[in-house]
Amino acid sequence: MKESVYKLGFVLALLLAMANGQWSTLNAQKVICHRGFWDTPGSAQNSIASLVKADSIGAYGSEFDVWMTADGELVVNHDKVFKGVNMETDNFEKIRTVRLDNGEKLPTLDEYLAKGKELKTRLILEMKSLSDFNREDECAAKIVRKLKHYGVLERTDIIAFSINACLAFKKLLPNTKIYYLDNDYTPKKLKTLGFAGLDYEQNVLKDNPEWIVEAHKLGLEVNVWTVNDVDALQFFIDEGVDYITTNNPLKLQQLLEH
Repeated sequence: MKESVYKLGFVLALLLAMANGQWSTLNAQKVICHRGFWDTPGSAQNSIASLVKADSIGAYGSEFDVWMTADGELVVNHDKVFKGVNMETDNFEKIRTVRLDNGEKLPTLDEYLAKGKELKTRLILEMKSLSDFNREDECAAKIVRKLKHYGVLERTDIIAFSINACLAFKKLLPNTKIYYLDNDYTPKKLKTLGFAGLDYEQNVLKDNPEWIVEAHKLGLEVNVWTVNDVDALQFFIDEGVDYITTNNPLKLQQLLEH
């Protein structure tokens, strides 16, 4: 009898938490390494090493950025202009000569996904905004083909600042989690578009904490970026976001353990 009462009480507590938009506080936030775990010896932003190191510390996900070159190749890098080359307007042959700060060649998406296939960490793929919608549509289609080719589609979430890119992915991958980055859509609007949730900059969510509650009530997930300061990390833990993207994954893991 006591066991039945306990189980009933637990279920009621879960339902109440969900109704109040606090489901996430009952489950540890998931750690996403921003541009991989790069702030550690032997690594560099968006390097293959950063992906491997994110996996080695047990991070839920490793975020990385994808561009399409002038001749239609897919490469992994954050900055549009990096070490004198332009990721969108230069050809692949020129971009491929670039070395990252750890000595690696600037990776292709093929290389990144091939390594990711061997690992457990989730792939958080950001498609960078391109110069026109036609190029974005082409890039999205090529990314989808690569994800399917390497068999990592089920382990990949997609994020983008471009609403056109998000919609292109939604059309191609109706069952894949797609998150919008550009801060200007309410949770209700994102819900109507069929996205999995919002992925907003930390100051936006600090100014609009009610969006976290609203998103959860709508069945959406919330990621916040890029949170590095200990006080800010704790704030978003307490606010019950689902994911935290950080350059300081070890500190976030430490906070979540207490």
